[in-house]
Amino acid sequence: MELIHGVRKRSHSQKYHKRGLWAIKAKNEGKFPTHKKKSVAAEPATDKAPKFDLAGDVNKPLSNTITPRTMLIMLIGRFKRTLVVFLNQLASGLLLVTGPFKINGVPLRCVNQAYIIATSTKVDISGVNVEKFDDKYFAKQAEKKKKAKKKDDQKAVDAELLKAIESVPELKFYLGARFSLKAGMKPHELVF
Repeated sequence: MELIHGVRKRSHSQKYHKRGLWAIKAKNEGKFPTHKKKSVAAEPATDKAPKFDLAGDVNKPLSNTITPRTMLIMLIGRFKRTLVVFLNQLASGLLLVTGPFKINGVPLRCVNQAYIIATSTKVDISGVNVEKFDDKYFAKQAEKKKKAKKKDDQKAVDAELLKAIESVPELKFYLGARFSLKAGMKPHELVF
């Protein structure tokens, strides 16, 4: 434990006596005991369960609670606290979402479903074609594609989505606003 930076509460010799290391050495003729290492070949091969539960790291398909056209609140990343529209679920389990870009600056992107909150608000996305967007489209190799192509894809998706959003009063304003909690609000009691 340090009292201040560089000054410890106890010296090395005080810690040595406090931990009782002197007694261990005294029992073993002035040396710390050493233990023989077990040979690896001597252990029989067994199928052990993994040390850590990897269930949180695996992308799984969504349950029936979130459906395409639902508005979601992003919880992490550059666009946290932003409302986005859920367009489709990819084969990897990631969610394809967009702002649209013209309203709140969120481009087409993949989001892990663990980092979103679904709201009860829905948007009509029947005119939006999302067949070309898959895991390969968002892979690292895809970043080498021309930016113009991605911009054209974004404009095509946004054009149809904006028509649906503008047909509902105040939905455009709702999408442009950032989500936040005020003093006294209890998150577990909120209905989104």
